[in-house]
Amino acid sequence: MQSLRWFSVTAVNVVLASVLMTIEGYPEFQKRIPNGNRVPNPCIRSTIWPGVCHQNSAGGGPRNPFGLDFEINGFVWDVTICKKDSDGDGWTNGYELGDPDCKWTVNATPSGVAVSHPGICEPIDKPNCIAKNSWLANCKRF
Repeated sequence: MQSLRWFSVTAVNVVLASVLMTIEGYPEFQKRIPNGNRVPNPCIRSTIWPGVCHQNSAGGGPRNPFGLDFEINGFVWDVTICKKDSDGDGWTNGYELGDPDCKWTVNATPSGVAVSHPGICEPIDKPNCIAKNSWLANCKRF
């Protein structure tokens, strides 16, 4: 009976730790990019896209083009990822995230605000963006 209770408590702790790691996973990455916690949601403009590196706005699951590039870059914000146009909409990641001069560093205040999402080609209804955003389900702008 004692070993069953120990097993139950251990199992609950493992599940709880996994849930907390999932919930707390993306805020750490948000802090590694300028305005990472204020990236506009192109599907619902009055909201943000907290899982900025993911196809799912809440985070988790497959990465969007910016998330893939950020991973390739070692999850580090620098001139390389800043000057890249991950989503192919003609704007650099730095411009979209409020760091057009690529000078932002972790824990610093960005020089500007995030104006669009670096992993979603915008405007989403523009012909060249429709194919690039084929993974973006159920998103109709306005």
